[in-house]
Amino acid sequence: MQITNVPAGISPAETVGPQIYRLLRRQIIQAELLPGERLSESEVAKTLSVSRQPVREAFIKLSEEGLVQVLPQRGTFVTKISVAAVMDARFVREAIEADIVRLVAENNAASAIEELREQIALQKQVPHNDRAAFLRLDERFHRTLAASAGKSYAWNVIESVKAQMDRVRFLSVDDMHVSRLIDQHERIVEAIATGDQADAEKAMRLHLREILNSLPEIASSRAGLFDRS
Repeated sequence: MQITNVPAGISPAETVGPQIYRLLRRQIIQAELLPGERLSESEVAKTLSVSRQPVREAFIKLSEEGLVQVLPQRGTFVTKISVAAVMDARFVREAIEADIVRLVAENNAASAIEELREQIALQKQVPHNDRAAFLRLDERFHRTLAASAGKSYAWNVIESVKAQMDRVRFLSVDDMHVSRLIDQHERIVEAIATGDQADAEKAMRLHLREILNSLPEIASSRAGLFDRS
């Protein structure tokens, strides 16, 4: 196990466990920690200069998301990407975000539309092959839609189930894919701007079904990372 891109230090202004959880979650999603790798409580604690208790708390939360498996007497291991969990998360996202985008289109708030267009402009400026930067902006785009609809709690629900989906999205992002996703974001915003709820919903559903195109190819080319059961 090797923890990379470690921050300068754990902030004393924030609870330690959630910081460790976010660090490890990001590394699993970005394939820096691969399926089958063993995570050592003591090694993580030593690397981050923290006690083992918050590391244990982080492992428990990662286990609840299905990102690690804790095996008694054996250790904690990064799980394979569950195809079933990816499909479930996509279904949940579409069900929730289709309604969210209809609400945003109904409200047709100029401030929200301006903010979303500014975010799309930032997405277009992301350097080639910087998958992490684009996906951070993509996440911000969808979180902004939820907030604009007054449904931040709904976004929290999505975040709690989409970790496996995020792993596939990170592996599938390339220049062509990014361009297509940005085009889809623009269609969503234009439908919102015209107040066309039906078209906004249609555009969102199309956008969130994009993973159905990339998943089979990724699961085939990176078969060792996936659990198809």
